Formats: sequence, C-alpha cells, structure tokens
Amino acid sequence: MSYTGPTDLYIDGEWTSADDGETFTTEDPATEEPYATVAEASEADVDRAVEAAHDAAERGAEWRSLDPRERGRFLESFADAIEDRKDEIVRVESRDNGKTPFEATLDVDMVIDTVRYYAGWTDKIEGDEVPVPGDRLNYTVREPLGVTGHVIPWNYPFQLAGRSLAPALACGNTAVLKPSSTTPLSALYYAAAADEAGLPDGVVNVVPGRGSVAGNRLVEHPDVDHVAFTGSTGVGKGVMERAARNVTGVTLELGGKGPNIVFPDADLDAAAAGCHYGIFMNAGQMCWAGSRLLVHESVHDEVVDRVVERAESTPLGSGIDDGGRMGPVVSESHHEEVLEYIETGRQEGATVATGGGVPDEKDAGYFIEPTVFTDVTNDMTIAREEIFGPVLSVIEFSDREEAIEIANDSPYGLMAGIWTTDLETAHSVADYLDYGMVSINEFPVTQPQTPFGGFKQSGNGREQGTEALHEYTQTKNVNVNLE
Repeated sequence: MSYTGPTDLYIDGEWTSADDGETFTTEDPATEEPYATVAEASEADVDRAVEAAHDAAERGAEWRSLDPRERGRFLESFADAIEDRKDEIVRVESRDNGKTPFEATLDVDMVIDTVRYYAGWTDKIEGDEVPVPGDRLNYTVREPLGVTGHVIPWNYPFQLAGRSLAPALACGNTAVLKPSSTTPLSALYYAAAADEAGLPDGVVNVVPGRGSVAGNRLVEHPDVDHVAFTGSTGVGKGVMERAARNVTGVTLELGGKGPNIVFPDADLDAAAAGCHYGIFMNAGQMCWAGSRLLVHESVHDEVVDRVVERAESTPLGSGIDDGGRMGPVVSESHHEEVLEYIETGRQEGATVATGGGVPDEKDAGYFIEPTVFTDVTNDMTIAREEIFGPVLSVIEFSDREEAIEIANDSPYGLMAGIWTTDLETAHSVADYLDYGMVSINEFPVTQPQTPFGGFKQSGNGREQGTEALHEYTQTKNVNVNLE
C-alpha cells in the first residue's frame, strides 16, 4: 500500500515545499522498500517556522491571551481531529517506524488522552498570593514562555510529539515540531489536525528535516524560548550545549538501562510476562525498556525459563500483513549496531539463552530475534550501555542490598521495576532506587497524569502530569505597595 498522506512542511497555517525544494525518502523497515518522499526543511525553513510561531505568540489575543476555556475547546477539537484520523495514523506509523499496529494504536490512544487531559488544565494554571511584611499585596502569575521547539525521536514519533506539544499549547505557547528524518510522517498529522481544529495560524508548525540541519537550527534559534528533546544522552548533551548559547530552557528525556528486580516471593508468571513486555515491546527501542533483569538466585532458573519461553513464542512481523507482535528495528544502520552489541556480549562471556541473530524465516526487513543473555555481570558492555534493541541481560543477586547496588550502578536512572508480594520490600526498595520512575508489579507503565522523566544521565525536567505545566510556563512575581 502506497503512502497518500501529507508530505510537505506546515508553516503558518499553510502546507509548503522546502525553501530549496529538497526532499528525502523514508523506507518501511519491515520490507526495506521506499515508503514516502518528504519535504526536507532547511535552516531557512526553520527560521520561517519560528518566525510564524513568534508572530502567533505576539498576537496574544489569538492564543496566549485567549479565554483559557476557549483554548481548552480548541484542544478538544484538536484531539477530535486526531481521533478522526486514528486508523490512518496507526497504519502510517506502522509502515514508517516498523512497530506493530497494536503498539501504534496504544501510541495514538495515549496522545488523544494526553491532549484531552491538558485541555482540561487550560483554566486551572494558577499563581499564588505570597505573604510578605508590611502593607503590600504580593502574588505570582504563571505565564507562557512563548515559542517552544520540539525535537522528536524516531522510536515513538507520534506519541512523544504529542506528549510535549499538548502541555505547551495548553499553557498558551506556540510550537515548532521537528520530527526525526527517519520517521517523519506521523508528526505531519498534527498539522492536519491543527488545520481541521481551526487553531490560529502559526500556533503549530511542523518541519521534517535532518537533525544536523533543521534540528540544530531550531535548538539554537534565539527566538525559541524552550526546547523539548527526547533522544540519546550523547545527542541530548549537544542539545543542552546549543540551547545554552541563548540561555534557552530545555526538557531532556534521554537514555535508560532500566532494571526489573524479581524477588523470590514474586508472582513469577506475572514477572516473566512484565519483563518480556518491558524489553521486547517496540523491539526494545525504548528509553524506559527493562533491559536488565535482576533475579534472585533462588528463582533465577525458573524466571529465565519463563522469559525464554515467551521470547521464543513471540511472532515477528510488521503486523500490517502477518499479525506480528514484535516488529523490526528502525533502520539498517541500527540493525547492524544491535547485532554488534549481541556479538560483544558473546565475546565478553555472556551466554545466549535464546535468540542472538537474524530470524531465518525473514528474507527482508530489519528483524532481530528476541534475545536473552544469562551469565551477565553488571560491568559488561551489554549491561552498561543502552542497546535500544530486543536484548535482555539477566543478572543474579543474592539479597536485597546487592539488588539495589546493582540496580543503581548505572549512569542512567529513568525507570525501574520491582516484583514482589511483600509490601515492605516493595516500598523500601523503591525508596532506595535512584530512578525517576519506579513501577511495582507491572512494567512499563505511564499515564498522561503521571510525571515522566529520570535521574542522572537520563535527563532533566519532566513531561506529563502537572509537572509539565511548570516546564512550559514561567513565574512572574508582582508586588503592590498599598500604603
């Protein structure tokens, strides 16, 4: 099925080709065939988009100073327009990214819920009265930042764009989205939805392009007031450096090497199911993946057997035609990188319990077998570096203190899982884990209402929940002398 959706840039309420007429071609990672040809934004195009967003922010009555309830109604219409296109977006996301329709449906549903959640917040963003000495009135006001730039990764192209776009718009900001050049298509449906919902021109702009060109220009643009970036820790450091040149605020959601800790009293069936889902969902291409499985020595073999059984029974395929439940990785270069990590694991002494290569039954596509390593120590490369693929490293521990030590011995701190039926163990271990999110007896899990973000090199700031409202507003203090 050929692609028939939008392919142009969307700037100031209009679909437009790139300034220099350049385009790039995407491919379906399940077939390795070309899928769509998309306009490639240049630095000049980013400048046009930022100018449009800046002008829309300056026309405050149309968005920033709009009756908050009316802005909420716009966002509800925005969510309706996304929902009207749900089936098409799911199909496009599956073909452009490689994820199964089951996973793509979860992503689109999450975005719809997120936009509706923040639509309800537009008239509830409040300041405070501050008690100060003397005959004075002192209060704070939370105001929008202005123009927000959103640099979106390829692993969750639609969901992660909506996760930052929704609170930014709810707070009264205008936005420029720069989706990954690997998976640019679904972000263009935000433009289509904004157009249908009647959002004022310039409030939402979408500019697909290369990170080294369009992405860098957006991050370092002097008229961008905040940057939301999701991606690798290495690239995130570069984003922070570029943004710092203009003292631009950043929200960074970066890498992870999440541990799932299974204690001997856990429901082992539930633990195996959760650990399987937490690493093989989206072919392991998740910052919050549970890529390290820490298992108590007394139940190690039993848990490994259950996880291996589930891994070996996972149907591989894009899901478009073959009912797969784990799709390919996103590109040829990433396919090679993940396979190199698997070979490194072998060379460093880990044992492949299952998988470890390319499936025989697939003659095309960037598929990798669900892979489980045992005999892993926490100093091995596969236990320390973010592989971003369907590779699970199993590590034994003997007691609670050792489990916590291993879990925290990582440069990352995004999400950790705990599997136990003991209430004291659950809460005490959660208290000692250096992770921004800890989930007990399910993994992974998040909702629009809950803050998403990590500690250490997993980033700074928070998406989702009320915390995101603080990311996309700034506090003004007003003092009135009443004497």
